[in-house]
Amino acid sequence: MEFHDAANFLFDLRRFRPKPGTESTADLLAALDDPHEGPRYVQIAGSNGKGSTAKMTESVLREAGLTVGLYTSPHFDDLRERVQVDGRPMTKGTLAEFVEAIKPHVVERAAEGQAPTFFEVMTGMALREFGRRDVDVAVLEVGIGGRYDATSVIDPVASAVTSVTLEHTEILGDTIGEIARDKAHVAPRNAPLVTAAEGEALSAIEAQAGEVLTVGSDGDVRTEYGGRTNHVESAISLSGPDWTVDARVPLLGSYQARNAGIAAALSRQVGAVSEGDIETGLRNAHWPGRFEVMGEEPLTVLDGAHNPGACEALSETLAEFEYDDLFLVVGAMHEKDHQGMAAALPDPDHVVCTQPDLDRAEDREVLARVFENRGVEDVTTRAAVSGALTRALSEAGPDDCVLVAGSLFAVAEARERWTRTEIPKRVRDLGEARKALEGTHVTSAGVWRMRGKAVHRVLKTRVQRRQAQYLKEEMLSLGGECALSGLNEQDDETIDVLLMGTLAQFKRLCEKLEDQPYGLPSVARRVREAFDIGIEPTSHGFPWEERTAVMGVLNVTPDSFHDGGEYERVEDAVAQAKRMVEAGVDVIDVGGESTRPGADVVPVEEEIDRIVPVIERIRDLDAMISVDTRKAAVARAAMEAGADVLNDVSGLEDPEMRFVAAEYDVPLIVMHSLDAPVDPDREVEYDDVVEDVINDLAERVLLAEKAGLDREKIVVDPGLGFAKSADEGFEILGRTDEFHALGCPVLIGHSHKSMFERIGRDPENRTAATVAGTTIAADHGADIVRVHDVPQNVAAVRAVEAANGDR
Repeated sequence: MEFHDAANFLFDLRRFRPKPGTESTADLLAALDDPHEGPRYVQIAGSNGKGSTAKMTESVLREAGLTVGLYTSPHFDDLRERVQVDGRPMTKGTLAEFVEAIKPHVVERAAEGQAPTFFEVMTGMALREFGRRDVDVAVLEVGIGGRYDATSVIDPVASAVTSVTLEHTEILGDTIGEIARDKAHVAPRNAPLVTAAEGEALSAIEAQAGEVLTVGSDGDVRTEYGGRTNHVESAISLSGPDWTVDARVPLLGSYQARNAGIAAALSRQVGAVSEGDIETGLRNAHWPGRFEVMGEEPLTVLDGAHNPGACEALSETLAEFEYDDLFLVVGAMHEKDHQGMAAALPDPDHVVCTQPDLDRAEDREVLARVFENRGVEDVTTRAAVSGALTRALSEAGPDDCVLVAGSLFAVAEARERWTRTEIPKRVRDLGEARKALEGTHVTSAGVWRMRGKAVHRVLKTRVQRRQAQYLKEEMLSLGGECALSGLNEQDDETIDVLLMGTLAQFKRLCEKLEDQPYGLPSVARRVREAFDIGIEPTSHGFPWEERTAVMGVLNVTPDSFHDGGEYERVEDAVAQAKRMVEAGVDVIDVGGESTRPGADVVPVEEEIDRIVPVIERIRDLDAMISVDTRKAAVARAAMEAGADVLNDVSGLEDPEMRFVAAEYDVPLIVMHSLDAPVDPDREVEYDDVVEDVINDLAERVLLAEKAGLDREKIVVDPGLGFAKSADEGFEILGRTDEFHALGCPVLIGHSHKSMFERIGRDPENRTAATVAGTTIAADHGADIVRVHDVPQNVAAVRAVEAANGDR
């Protein structure tokens, strides 16, 4: 079964109305031989904050060394986001295989008038995946209520009710007490139910659950909110009977201290979780769209607040910032309390009302009238969220604030401004054309019809469905071609699109899109950036801005995989650095800790003692100095010693690293890495290793950008040899140019890697293969190649430049 067929099958289940009870989910799992019975489960219910709390809990448990599943809803861009293991969504292939396995059961039950709902099947898919992956623990966000929710098919070892407000009264009850009692049914058998509820809700929870662990300023777990420490983090203090944690979290708002307290209590109920695990795990718990600060000038905030209570909390958090005018971009669902939300939101100076691209969205004119009745004088409307956001950002001054709120769907569309990638494809023959079309989930008939038209400029993107229809009409009118994913029409889903045409056709397409509605001007801007159509490049004077730069590896370690021990002495390292400069190196990458399989972690002070004397001795050479480290403290010491670049092979595992780079305003290399040092036994599933790595890196890049670093100074490294097979490494090497979809310089680190065993090269005989890899990478647009053998690889880069007419 193809992915688009499987996704269509799942989405089609939305026509069945939600129903109370766990029988349907249990029946589905039984048909699969109960694959969910192995892991332990944490269940999180609540009216607000359950998604953030689930993410915090998952992050802490992962920091404690556990393999952790996470099930949340809704999704932002791809339904696979709902089911994650160790931070990565399930693959398309696994989803298709699941649907193929359960389709006969679902069809049979539908014939009997008992079809499972979309949420029930998604819950079954999550539980099956967690069992299949043999996770240690899985964290489940409850859908509605608790007693009859599909997630309650499991028996949790720990559970929580975050908060209780009036919601889903037609299902859960008409009073706070009734709703609280329903949610409290998630209580575990052998542990207290954790909750931050108060008053009537707390009394009802205690009556239903019995033993309760309260979280709050005077709870069993005491929480204190210290306010924001910078524009993207806040300080919190937590304390239990025998533990205390002072932490920073990437989620602003006093309510996040309570959510963090719940997450800490749940994690400690699961197993051996240290105070350090809680501190680091909470700081790494990034959760998009929940008071997410995207920029500072103007202050730009995305928050999915969609009920009066959440809007009130949003107002309290925004009050921590100083700004002049408030530009509010708002889009909401028609069933929400618009007047209550408008009253709870901060007083706006300007409002742009808009509609997310789905049928449930409230008409923008209706929302406009709500805010006019509230007394806002400047109220305008825009058809698309992206257009509304663009207008607000263009009119706001650097000291103003732009806030997007009203719905997670509106926030998801707004967030595309920072996260959407346009992937240029190198299509040289019919085979590559077929592969590109199939990767866009085009139907078999469409692949056959369009493959001959794709052998020229090809661009893959992901847009809203109404945008896709405009793109197709305009591209066809210009004589080009546009292939759409075979996903059936789902009004709240973005879809894959493959644009095929000449450069001139793409240029004309951009011109035509500039005058279209529904956020198409922002699509035009991204297409221009992808093909450098009328884009003036920004220059910082870095060597990789004009040509492929060569980064020379200088390991001052006793145990690195290729040159360990050769340059351990300072004098030997300095001499090697000078030889690299004479050979034409552009950057010297100094490393004091090996990431080879089985390497020991080097203490911070020892790593500093290894690298700082070398950096101080070579900082006046005619080359930039990079430091290869996973530790922010080491990076800071290297910057003080004279380094120019930070190279983090862990992909910002240390949450302070991005702030160090922003503080010193230096280039930051972010590598795709799931384990450092390398775990040779770890098996990772990819659908398309290049596009999956691009998606993973996109959020890492955004973290660095939100810390204050310009995107032009963020370098991405696909991480050859780190959680990739040899075949996947060669796939990445041959598609290097696609990583420019991230809008960042691209580094390829292939030197003497084990992937060359695939072509019969043992560890002592990989120089020639490395040089060949450098040639491929440079010819495919690599901005930097990281190598050990500088003279040979400089020659390879120069040869490519000459062949391409660059010199």
